[in-house]
Amino acid sequence: MTEESEHGGPSVPQTRTARHRRIVDILNRQPVRSQSQLAKLLADDGLSVTQATLSRDLDELGAVKIRNTGGELIYAVPSEGGFRTPQAPLGGSAKEERMRRLSAELLISAEASANLVVLRTPPGAAQFLASAIDQAELHDILGTIAGDDTLMLISRDPAGGKALADHLLRLAQNDR
Repeated sequence: MTEESEHGGPSVPQTRTARHRRIVDILNRQPVRSQSQLAKLLADDGLSVTQATLSRDLDELGAVKIRNTGGELIYAVPSEGGFRTPQAPLGGSAKEERMRRLSAELLISAEASANLVVLRTPPGAAQFLASAIDQAELHDILGTIAGDDTLMLISRDPAGGKALADHLLRLAQNDR
């Protein structure tokens, strides 16, 4: 069962995995000081959850309270990519900078067709780069699919693949 988000975003299924993903997304995007605040944010997205379930979810995700740069105690989860120490969420520009840096380090080639872009990376790096691209939340990108050394980006624009590929290649070359 899925419900439409009040924010016009994608429908979110009422599953544990989807709820965990949404919790991580929220905690990575904004400071959350309490479980009640998190429950409200989830409810705004159509995910109704009890305090007991939310407490269990936070425990399963390894969430802890840390001090952000403003001195407030906020929930944080370990980041993806093997870094197990929870950190405060990166701002938008830091996420874009991370994507730029990883593109420069990992991008071997980019080819486009219609609204699709195929990126090549060294073996084992595609999912890492895809995660950085996803976290940068670029409006032009509908989604990513990653294998071992290849990832595919889907452009929102039906003919936007070439522009997206060119943009990523420019990002990668600016660091070299």
